[in-house]
Amino acid sequence: SGIDSVATLQDKVEYYVDHTIERATDGVTYTGVEQLRSGCAYLFLANHRDIVMDPAFVNYAVYHAGLPTPRIAIGDNLLQKPFVSDLMRLNKSFIVHRSIIGRREKMAAYQLLSAYINHSITKDCQSIWIAQAEGRAKDGDDRTESAILKMFHMSRKDEPFGDVIRSLNLIPVSISYEYDPCDSAKARELYIRATTGSYIKTPGEDDVSIALGITGYKGRVHVNFAPPITEQFDDTKQLAIEMDRQILGGYRLFPVHYLAYAQWSDADPSLEVPPASEVFAADELERARDEWEGRLAGVPAEHRPYLIQQYATPVRNQYRVKAGLAL
Repeated sequence: SGIDSVATLQDKVEYYVDHTIERATDGVTYTGVEQLRSGCAYLFLANHRDIVMDPAFVNYAVYHAGLPTPRIAIGDNLLQKPFVSDLMRLNKSFIVHRSIIGRREKMAAYQLLSAYINHSITKDCQSIWIAQAEGRAKDGDDRTESAILKMFHMSRKDEPFGDVIRSLNLIPVSISYEYDPCDSAKARELYIRATTGSYIKTPGEDDVSIALGITGYKGRVHVNFAPPITEQFDDTKQLAIEMDRQILGGYRLFPVHYLAYAQWSDADPSLEVPPASEVFAADELERARDEWEGRLAGVPAEHRPYLIQQYATPVRNQYRVKAGLAL
């Protein structure tokens, strides 16, 4: 009761978000949020690890910086239950029609999405959060889909691509979870895909992922806001490379990532990755080792390489960025 606007709802929701953060994390830190200016709308393009908490942590940072929270792009596959659909819309979410099959219908949906995003930022002065790719990066390999960057331009085809991108104040956002509550489920899915060639979700699987993602233990969480893209990019491929460089470079690596990398069969011997003991204090590393060994022991042996891959991949990616190597 007493809720008569989105702002009032968000104030109420904020209490629960704060409570969840306190209960399910060891603290949340932010970098780059101080560069966000009042009265300016941004297009936050973020890596995607958790269905609900990714945008929630970005919202939390922006809200506590005293700025209006962004409108959130969510896939229609997450709206099976009407109450979820209504709540997400009230919380400034808009729907991305991912389940459309036909090419023409898909193009029309993308065109409408493009128009909405451009109007929101350039006319309404309302920021937008959208994931860099459809679906979560279950293998830990955060990559920007060129198709999403192309979509931003679709409704303004008469203008140069680079000009459109610059007008949207595009900000690469990196979200890092020390521990992923859904890591064992992701490892299982990766194993099934690798051994059978496909994976079919069971009914209600997304609901389970959402609940676990909200309430499950995450350790420390860090969100980095890179500076807005001001360079002129003439095509989506070049922009995708830069977005990846910024997102992977801004990712906060925790001890568990280095521990996993040391065990990874696909580690790159040409990269100068220091051992975890050279980067972190002994007590911090000991705690991480206990947690990590527990997680490895908690999954079947055949799933373990995929659990290791999830945590090790960001190390390889970041050290490739540091070395100026192609991703």
